[in-house]
Amino acid sequence: MEYKRTNGQNKDFIENCRRLDADLDQRVGKEIQRSKYEKYNQLDKINEAIVVYKNNVLVGAGSIRHYDEENVELKRIYISPACRGQGLGTKLVSLLIEWAKELGYQRVLLETGEKLTESVALYKKLGFERIPNYGPYENMPESLCMAKDI
Repeated sequence: MEYKRTNGQNKDFIENCRRLDADLDQRVGKEIQRSKYEKYNQLDKINEAIVVYKNNVLVGAGSIRHYDEENVELKRIYISPACRGQGLGTKLVSLLIEWAKELGYQRVLLETGEKLTESVALYKKLGFERIPNYGPYENMPESLCMAKDI
């Protein structure tokens, strides 16, 4: 497995985000109007991303994005279905948390959805705890926000 640091302009990171969006459209798109989330998932302000390769094939990616001086947001985490259950997501999120520490942040925030049970389980396993919905997600009851001090 190769975990490569890059940014939000990396073509493989962008492709992985496209895969994530297609997966979300299939899983929750009909129930939840996902278009209201688009403006919060833009890639132009993502300076830190990690792309995951298995045998030189893209299998996942994720990123962190500056939220404020103390907080960074975990964004656009996705592992291909064929590679789930192998610890790639755990490793990816752990590497992103380490990068956030290197950059001097004190806490990692994230937004997910209650319907994304495997994501919620992963974040809980890594020590994230549910918090009140923050910022743009305050009035989105289908959102579930979490945080972890680092």
